[in-house]
Amino acid sequence: MTTLKIAHIREQGQDMIIAPLDSSFDHKTSSQQQAAIAEIQLAAGGAGLKGTVVPVWIASAGKMKFIAPDPWHPFFQGINMKWVQANLNKTLTW
Repeated sequence: MTTLKIAHIREQGQDMIIAPLDSSFDHKTSSQQQAAIAEIQLAAGGAGLKGTVVPVWIASAGKMKFIAPDPWHPFFQGINMKWVQANLNKTLTW
């Protein structure tokens, strides 16, 4: 069973499911990353949460990285992992 704390927020009229992941996520292939996102998205849907999953993680340089739709990039470039941690408000279990 997997448990993940997430930040389920509504920003700029969009429902976002921000999922902080381990820094090892940075070393996964694109296919592995997409599979992980799909798994979290499925769990979020099963929990009745609306929105798009956006994984965030700390890369080797200490900078927060993310995978998000292009229009959301300015928002995610303006936040950091401390902000994400402060906004964790739900727990997914699957």
